[in-house]
Order: sequence, then C-alpha cells, then structure tokens
Amino acid sequence: MRTASAISEGLFDHKLTQREKKIAGTAVHYALGTGVGGLYGAAAEVTPKVTTGAGLPFGAIFWLVVDEGAVPVLGLSKGPTQYPLSTHVYALASHFVYGLTTELVRRAVLKIL
Repeated sequence: MRTASAISEGLFDHKLTQREKKIAGTAVHYALGTGVGGLYGAAAEVTPKVTTGAGLPFGAIFWLVVDEGAVPVLGLSKGPTQYPLSTHVYALASHFVYGLTTELVRRAVLKIL
C-alpha cells in the first residue's frame, strides 16, 4: 500500500483513500510479481540454469532483493531488524511458493506452445 500511495502521490498528486490503498496495493503487488515472473521466464529461455531448483532459488532471491533490500531502502517498510524472525520465515516461505509456482507455470506454458 505504501508503494501504491507513493506512486499515486508522486505521479498523480492524488492522496489515496483507505479503500483505494487496499485496491492499489494489491494491484502493485500482483503487477510486480507478474512482471518479475515474466522476466524469470525470459531469463530461463536464455539461460536454462535459472530454472535450477524448480524456481525455489528464484523465489528466495526475489524475497532477499525486494522484501529485505529494496522495500526498506526505499522507505516503504521498516528495516529487516525491526520485524520478528517469524515474519521473515513466513515471507521467505511465501516466496518459495511464488518461485515454484512461477516455474510450474513456465513449464505448462511451454507445453502449450
């Protein structure tokens, strides 16, 4: 939601309502995931080693770079040390699922094509 708010205020000079924040926050989250998933698929075609580990390393790297790195550095969340270990473990597990799902979808799309 903070990213959506920053985009809305920075680009459109519009302060989001609470309802708009929920909608826009979800949209930004899924847009980022879809875009990065597409980049993963493209990278896999150029460098098949990207698919090693069935997408799990991809999910972990995405979590590390975005959740643990970029988001706090951009001031969109508190720093990693401000959250309990359980929060990091849950987020990492969620990104493992994302990485695996991305790889399974990539494989399914290739079978169709």
